[in-house]
Formats: sequence, C-alpha cells, structure tokens
Amino acid sequence: MSTLFVDDRYRGAHGIGRYAAEVLPRLTVPWEPLGLDGSPFTAVDAFRGVGPATARDALVYSPGYGALVRARRQLLTLHDLIQLRGSGLSCWKFAAYYAGPVRDVVRRTGVVLTVSETSARAIRTWVGDDAVEIVNAGNGCSAAFSPAEAATSLADPYVLFVGNGRAHKNLDTVLDALVVARDVRLVAVVPEHEIADLDARAGRRSIGDRVHWMSGVDDDELADLYRGAAATVMPSTLEGFGLPALESIRCGVPVIHWSGCEAVAEIVVGRGWAVGSPDDPQEWSSALTAAVQSPRRVDPPPGYDWGRTAQIISDTIARLLD
Repeated sequence: MSTLFVDDRYRGAHGIGRYAAEVLPRLTVPWEPLGLDGSPFTAVDAFRGVGPATARDALVYSPGYGALVRARRQLLTLHDLIQLRGSGLSCWKFAAYYAGPVRDVVRRTGVVLTVSETSARAIRTWVGDDAVEIVNAGNGCSAAFSPAEAATSLADPYVLFVGNGRAHKNLDTVLDALVVARDVRLVAVVPEHEIADLDARAGRRSIGDRVHWMSGVDDDELADLYRGAAATVMPSTLEGFGLPALESIRCGVPVIHWSGCEAVAEIVVGRGWAVGSPDDPQEWSSALTAAVQSPRRVDPPPGYDWGRTAQIISDTIARLLD
C-alpha cells in the first residue's frame, strides 16, 4: 500500500508556516510525519537521509519548497519564485538550489503545487518541462478575518502594513511617502528582529513619531488592526500571492497597492487604490492621504477557503498514490 509522509517542519508566523498550519489538519488523505528535525530551508537539508520515504510506493508532501532528493517522490508547494529575483550571493545560492534539487524533485514527481495563477505562470516558464503538471490549489483565509466592529477607533486614522523589510516588500516607498503625507500615521506589523533597523530607516526620514512597529500578533489581534485601519498598504513589487491583501479585504478594508504586482492585483480587483508607479513618493502620498481623508469599506470577496485548498491538495496526492 502506498504511504504518504508529510514534512511537517514548516511552522512559524511566516507565510509558509501559516499555510502549513491551516492545510495539514485538513488533509483528507491519511499521512504520517516524516520525522525530520532541523530546518527544511537549508540547501544541505536537500541531501539528507529520509528513511522510509525512499520506498517505491512512498510519497512525501511538503507545504513549502524544501526539496529532498533522496525521497522517491516528493510533492512540493512552490508558493512563488521570489528568491530567484534578488541579487548578490544569496540570489546565486537560491538559483543553484532551485536549478538543482528543486527542479529535479519537481520533474521526477511530474506535479507541483502552487497558490495563484501568477505563480503558476512563473513556474511554467521556470520548470522548462511541459510534462510537469502545475496545480493551483489557491489559498485560504482564517475565519478571524471578517467584517466586524473594530476595537481600534478611526478617530485617529492610520494605514496598516503587514510584512517585512525585504526589498520586494518595498516598505521604503511607503516611508518616503510619509515624508510628504504629513497627516498619515503608519502601523506596521513586522518581524521583531527587524524593528530596530526599520525604526532607524524611519528616523532618518524624521517620521519616527508617526510609525508604530508591532510584532508577534495573533490572527484575532491582526484582524482588529485591519478593521481599525483606513486602508492596508501593500507596496510589494513581487508576490506569489499577497495574503495581507486578502486578509484586509476580507475584513472589508481597502488596499493600496502597486498596479504592476500581478498577484496582489489578482486579489484586490478594484477594492482599493492601484498606484501606477512602484516607487514615486508623490503618487503613494496621494493614495495614503485619500485613504485617511475618506475612509471607506469594501465588500469581502467570495472563495479563498482553506477547506477547498486542502481538498485540491488531497485530491492531487490521492492521484499520485493511486
């Protein structure tokens, strides 16, 4: 009988960790933990022993991109290919990792999962093999993110940023815009270890008194931050999905985003402000000011159900085990 092993090491407050926490309990196919320790995100992890997963009838499912070349078959979830768009030594390391272990695993299994049509198109170009099936299982959204009365008052309006300080998140553009938009406050939920550096960036622009940094909030707290905001600002230049945009509009709160970021635009669909330039402080300042001067709410979109996503993944796994 075929056996499904799950690499269940993807835990944490980051996007893949949240995805794994929602999907794994909802899988309808029986599975066993793969039982590995350490991080799935290191290149050397790709070559470690995987025990029973080497059996002919075994399949490993991973909710992330950590390839295990010694597994007989592994179904990966490639949320995006953002790591290949950077520069410097880190980009070269990821390029080698994706061109080697990741592509090998994907081609050997013949199927790969992803979360959006934007990512599916990018993966199709990258994988270079028309025989590989790319399954867009979509993404879900926690039930905590829904319209409700906000505990935070709009009497002192703010815009909300949820993400990190990496280049593609483009937070510096928002900080530059705040220099111009003097009546706008920013609340930013970011990793705790980044706060000192990000606060210094705000300080160099003399806007530190209008930026409030937060970290470690749970879904209920985050949902309330969305509901209390005049808008969520998501200036990313590249995303595989754009979960903060979805969470925001599911709470009825519009999103300010760059029109050229396809994954975010795919989610927002008119529920906010699309800015034409990715880095023009004047354009972003105008959108921020418009949001706080004329607060409005938007209708939440249908779909984006974790049960549906988990079922698509389960059906894909069942086909591979058959």
